[in-house]
Amino acid sequence: MGYRKLGRRSDHRRSLLRNQVTSVLRHERIRTTVAKAKELRGPVEHMITLGKRGDLHARRQALSYLLDEDVVTKLFATLAPRYEQRPGGYTRLIKVGPRIGDAAPLCIFELV
Repeated sequence: MGYRKLGRRSDHRRSLLRNQVTSVLRHERIRTTVAKAKELRGPVEHMITLGKRGDLHARRQALSYLLDEDVVTKLFATLAPRYEQRPGGYTRLIKVGPRIGDAAPLCIFELV
C-alpha cells in the first residue's frame, strides 16, 4: 500500500499528520502510538530538509503544510542550523509500552 491508513479518512489522516508534525517541531518531543509515529517520520524529516534548504520557496512550502508561523520560524532559525551537518535521520522512536486503556503500543517521538 505504501502508507498506513490509521483508521481514518484521507482528510482526517492528513489533518492528524499536519497537527503532529507541527507539535513535534514545536515541542521537539511527543508521545503517540507506534503506528502514528512511523507514519510521522517522513513528513518531519521533509520539513527539516526544507529548513536546511533555507530559501524562500522552501519557507513557503513549509508554511503551506505547518499550521503555525512561529513553528516555521523556529524550523528555519533554530532547528535547521542544528542539523546542517547531518545528512538525515533527524528523528528517534523510543518505545514505552502499552497504553492503559486499549493496550495500543506507545512510543516517544523526538528529534535527535
